[in-house]
Amino acid sequence: MRFLHSMIRVKDIEKSLKFYTELLNMKLDEKRRLEDCWLYFLSDKDNTCRIELTYNDDTPQDGYDIGNGFGHFAFGVESMKDFSEKLNKHGYEYLYEPFDLTGKGSLIAFIKDPDGYEIELIEKVNW
Repeated sequence: MRFLHSMIRVKDIEKSLKFYTELLNMKLDEKRRLEDCWLYFLSDKDNTCRIELTYNDDTPQDGYDIGNGFGHFAFGVESMKDFSEKLNKHGYEYLYEPFDLTGKGSLIAFIKDPDGYEIELIEKVNW
């Protein structure tokens, strides 16, 4: 058995696709129409993980309630400095600015996607 993907529902598919492809460098692998929604499958550059963005025909006007069970997605970045420049260029802001959680030089930070899902960014000293 292997893990295939995580799915989240999104309010504005164009904003979400832009966020995940342009800011987080994911690539759109597949777009599939079901009876009541569109599914967009995105993967990372190494094809190690996939996210499914579901855009329902009857999307609530105010979007979806994320609830209290979901925590965050985590992405590794090679350089937090370079990512910060890209983040600013695309008009996004940090939820939590980069900080050293362990005291060993590895930085973490948090941002939110257009629907409010949290994204953790991790720059490790040694990958």
